[in-house]
Amino acid sequence: MTDLQVADPQVSRAKFAREVEDFRSLARDYGGRGWFLAEAAFPVVRVVMAAPQLSPPAIVTGVRLDYTNYDARPPSVRLVDPFTDEPFTAGELPTVLQRTVNNTSIQLQGVALPPGAGAMFVEQQPLMQAYGPDDIPFLCVAGVREYHDHPGHSGDAWELHRPTGAGRLVRILDVISRYGVEPITDYNLALKLEVQGFRQGEPPA
Repeated sequence: MTDLQVADPQVSRAKFAREVEDFRSLARDYGGRGWFLAEAAFPVVRVVMAAPQLSPPAIVTGVRLDYTNYDARPPSVRLVDPFTDEPFTAGELPTVLQRTVNNTSIQLQGVALPPGAGAMFVEQQPLMQAYGPDDIPFLCVAGVREYHDHPGHSGDAWELHRPTGAGRLVRILDVISRYGVEPITDYNLALKLEVQGFRQGEPPA
């Protein structure tokens, strides 16, 4: 649901235009990472993200950012079907943006091993969060409207992150790319050679 524009619209439009211009000024570089600007009409930016590291390359997801009331409010961010602009449900997501949040080495008692040679326990956490497979998931990252509106993050106000540029277009796209697109290493194929998703390597920390 889109917010009503209650902040000074001239301010929001000017800051929106700056985000779009900053992207366009380096569009060639971002294209090399698989980011393509599909729409930029206030207050919405829509970007298509591809995985150029695959052979053949693949379109992974669309990203829809709504900058209504920016930057009095952070942008809303949704992963969307790149062709229809419909938000993915949690069960439809092509990527959940896995992040490594813990990497612990356990040394075996009484066994002399070189440092780091013990058993490794790695915890992974998806940055796309939802209560169930039919819900529209949100990007659980500071600088995103749905993150700050969630009651579980009431102690982490937008105003704390606003001066850092947390809601900026390129910053958010970098998070989605780093955790959701760049770790993809291959296609998952069924016996009938149907694409069943993507195979990912170790998530970044």
